[in-house]
Amino acid sequence: MMRKMFGLVLVHILVLGGAVSALGHFGLVIPSANIMTQKQRTADFAVSFSHPFELVGMDLQKPARFYVVKDGLVTDLLGALTETKIMAHQGWQTRYRFKRPGVYQFVMEPTPYWEPAEDLSIIHYTKTIVAAYGADTGWDTPVGLPTEIVPLLRPFGNYAGNSFVGKVLIKGKPAAGVAVEVEFYNEGSKVVAASDYHVAQVIKTDSNGLFSFTCPLAGWWGFSALSEAEYTLKDPQGKDKAVELGAVLWVYMDEYMVRE
Repeated sequence: MMRKMFGLVLVHILVLGGAVSALGHFGLVIPSANIMTQKQRTADFAVSFSHPFELVGMDLQKPARFYVVKDGLVTDLLGALTETKIMAHQGWQTRYRFKRPGVYQFVMEPTPYWEPAEDLSIIHYTKTIVAAYGADTGWDTPVGLPTEIVPLLRPFGNYAGNSFVGKVLIKGKPAAGVAVEVEFYNEGSKVVAASDYHVAQVIKTDSNGLFSFTCPLAGWWGFSALSEAEYTLKDPQGKDKAVELGAVLWVYMDEYMVRE
């Protein structure tokens, strides 16, 4: 529940086909690649809302905003989204062509998601970062979201086993004592959690809003810094209820290439 946000990780209990699992909510903005080259100049983006380790999808209404930031310039991409199915639920997709070198930050702001199991609304401001044609600056620049994770490890060109380091900002200022959930996007159900505690792992930010996590597997890793909004939103019955804010960042870890 939100009122225990700064203590323990949120535990989300869902009943699915008779099985009970502990799951964490994540916004997802997942490109087909996070490094563009002369041989690969476009990326397909999948935009969704799910429990990424367990691959349990939820319907994502059309986002309130979807855009890309490069060198401080914001380009609206909301009109380019088309509806699709992701994890058997409503999601969105688009294709983006990278015309110039640069570091591109893609941002999704969802419409609020009402979660009856927790008696609150959820808004996850979700980012992923793509580097194009050798550019290597600007990846640690905040985009000005109400809450966001700023990477302190360059978020591309990393190997599995690297330690991701990030800073959580709320209203542009470092946020101390914030719980950060970490989940692996378990595409293809390649791995199994050792226990429910292993599905969403948890870190807390230090006094400077910093956290770190060593990513043991190649693939997409999601980091979600959770806080409670200072405002409320109406539930379906018109009552004022709390709002969970998530600053979500997705980072890809590559495998080492073996010389043949």
